[in-house]
Amino acid sequence: MIGQKARRILVVVTLLGLVVLSGLLILSYQPGGDFDAAAAKKVAQSYDADIIRDDFGVPSIKGPRDADVAFGLGYAHAQDDWETIETVLLMARGALALRDGAAAAPSDYLVRLLRVDETVAAGYERDLSPAIRAVVEAYAAGINAYAADHPGRFSSYALPASGRDVVAGFVFRAPFFYGLEGIIKDAMRADAGTAGGEKISALNRSLQQVLHLTGGVHLGSNAFAVAPSRSSDGKTRLMINSHQPYTGPVAWYEARLQSGEGWASAGALFPGSPVILVGHNRDLGWAHTVNEPDLVDFYQLEVDDPEDPTAYRYDGGWRDFERGTARIPVHLWGPFAWTVKRPLLWSVHGPVLETPSGFKAMAYAGAGDVRAVEQWYRMNKAGSMDQWMDAMAMQAVPSLNTVYADRAGNIAFIYNAAIPDRKPGPDYSKILPGDDPDLLWRGRLPFAAVPKLINPDAGYLISANGTPLRATAGENDLGRNAIPPTLTVEKHLTNRALRALALFDADPAISHEDILRIKYDQSYAPTSNMVRFVKYIERLDFRDDPFMAKAQDVVLSWDNTAEPESTAAALIILSTLKAIHGFAFNGWDMDPALALRQTADELIAHHGGLQVPWGAINKIRRGSQRMTLGGGPDALRAVYGGRSLGEDGTLDAMAGDSYIQLVEWDQEGAVRSFSVHQFGSATLDQGSPHYADQLPIFVAERFRPDVFQFEPHFSDGSMN
Repeated sequence: MIGQKARRILVVVTLLGLVVLSGLLILSYQPGGDFDAAAAKKVAQSYDADIIRDDFGVPSIKGPRDADVAFGLGYAHAQDDWETIETVLLMARGALALRDGAAAAPSDYLVRLLRVDETVAAGYERDLSPAIRAVVEAYAAGINAYAADHPGRFSSYALPASGRDVVAGFVFRAPFFYGLEGIIKDAMRADAGTAGGEKISALNRSLQQVLHLTGGVHLGSNAFAVAPSRSSDGKTRLMINSHQPYTGPVAWYEARLQSGEGWASAGALFPGSPVILVGHNRDLGWAHTVNEPDLVDFYQLEVDDPEDPTAYRYDGGWRDFERGTARIPVHLWGPFAWTVKRPLLWSVHGPVLETPSGFKAMAYAGAGDVRAVEQWYRMNKAGSMDQWMDAMAMQAVPSLNTVYADRAGNIAFIYNAAIPDRKPGPDYSKILPGDDPDLLWRGRLPFAAVPKLINPDAGYLISANGTPLRATAGENDLGRNAIPPTLTVEKHLTNRALRALALFDADPAISHEDILRIKYDQSYAPTSNMVRFVKYIERLDFRDDPFMAKAQDVVLSWDNTAEPESTAAALIILSTLKAIHGFAFNGWDMDPALALRQTADELIAHHGGLQVPWGAINKIRRGSQRMTLGGGPDALRAVYGGRSLGEDGTLDAMAGDSYIQLVEWDQEGAVRSFSVHQFGSATLDQGSPHYADQLPIFVAERFRPDVFQFEPHFSDGSMN
């Protein structure tokens, strides 16, 4: 039995434990945001917006002022996709872990390391015009108004939204479009070991969670422009076809905007954007594709103390780090969170990462710039090519190929990049010495230095994530001297680029039907990665392995397509995705024979044979609907479902062709556009009739039956 003294000690220890535990819980208590629904409703009364939805639920937002339209857009998008809007707000604040737990903490750390808050605080009033501040604040007010009208639906940590939150979302996401996350992972991977590998995995999981990406998914895109001289009917045509994840913070949402101040745009945007990102107005239109210019440099730093560095070697002496602490609240349960503390370091070069091979500083394009949203706003409102180019000359959007067309018949390709002004000579693809001041960036090169191709004689332009040196017929292309000597650009051609160039070159008069045929092409070019895999397998000798010999026979029977009826496509596409992990071929990521064997085993296990129609595997799912898709990875009809079959032996598309828009201007300059979304306007509302109403049209490779035309222009504040 426990004695009386022992019992007293036990009681005292228990009480002390409760006191300590209570203290920890108090210290870890995280109250929700200070959201005043009544105040949000009062602010909403200062805006005047109409939200008019068509038969497919696509919103047209109208209002006397640009700010009124932005308010209506914020409200409409929150109606259709509140969960993602909330995620974007928390992501931009570096507060995702407060809702989602430890898996989101690396994303929150990056927000602090990249100084998103400080960038917005410094540049919001200094660098943004009153017009765009009014727009972002109105958009935030629309989000708040929706939340006020729907209490209990939102995370208390997400609200109230502010204009600064909207700008922060642009600041944080912009570098990821030229691959900053992959570059960071590569820097950490050099001699990773266990600790480094864990950091890479944590970062990868966090960014996958934020961007809704998984293995085998690439953020590619297609864009085509056709001038009247190459058109069968004298029309100017622009095909907008950016490939994005189907859900999440970089998934497309469609809207049409029209204000009494001359804002009239139709197209698509991401959650948290108050402006059209790809689309058109009456006079002009533009499309983006992801490019990968060399916009990041790493510097190896010599530090005073590898365990707790306070200074780094620079210009012949020691310079103190700028130091900070990232305090990241991580959700535990209920209103309680555990605050993780991690050191932050910055050098004169930029943010500093602790990697397996020491401390590296990072300089990256777009750092410290808040103006991306303003650049897109000016692109939305431009009325001529000169005005649109003036917006592009801001260079606030640090990357993204851009294909342009307008009612006057102009077409253009811009290899858009905020190109660092670097000292000529060093190899900037390597890690640079951090002690040499001559290797610091000296700002950026002017817009005049950005590679451009305007009105080529061939009459067409394409962009499909390949080298900027191949965007039209060969004799019209940019020359290597168009690329600044200190800038590294892509050298490869994707299958989509190869096929687009071949199809356009073969068609001297491109009609509406022709551009659709090109867009939905499902074939692979003779020099594509898929055919490269086939040629490799063809050379192997499997005479002593009957199973692999049979697989080889199937490979050699392929018709070079991702048509649903193709019976060899499954074996080849899945094997190639295992063997090559990117658009560019940089060697085999897995031995092709091993990739073929693993895929053959998968097909046997799930389908009982090797000749499985691609349509039996390539699927798209939305709610209770599940349909067969044509197309595949890196086809012009782009579909990405991962590298390995699911439990039922199929792949569910998760990215690729999503929002597609074709814009046409006739010889009188009148504009019409046709579009389709892979799901529908109600991005996450399963109870909405527009949750999946566009899926059958998307699968059938058609556009919606309605054709959008702008209403007569108004500029006096009236809606007539």
